[in-house]
Amino acid sequence: QVQFVESGGGLVQPGGSLRLSCTPSGFTWGPYCIGWFRQAPGKEREGVSCINGEGNTYYADSVKGRFTISRDIAENTVYLQMDNLKPEDTAVYYCATGDGGAWLGYVEADNWGQGTQVTVSS
Repeated sequence: QVQFVESGGGLVQPGGSLRLSCTPSGFTWGPYCIGWFRQAPGKEREGVSCINGEGNTYYADSVKGRFTISRDIAENTVYLQMDNLKPEDTAVYYCATGDGGAWLGYVEADNWGQGTQVTVSS
């Protein structure tokens, strides 16, 4: 069972930046993805971004060009740099692991963090 230490998030004005971090324990890098989903009130959960053991990345169209996912293998930590944030980015962001298809909605992710709130508002 993978457990997560998540940090980051908070309140930021439109156009601002935040960085999320996620450190999974019990996770083995390989073909599996680790990254973030988000869910806003009244909306469906959305796969935001993930990165796999080969360094391949995925981004939802809604965040391409604004969000950057990266990893520090030595620290076993994944980061999501979120720039030019918009009010529509407001959501609870969940770190998760699973098959890359989970971020496309084909399968369920395997493990979930507790989530962190991101609020973009003036």
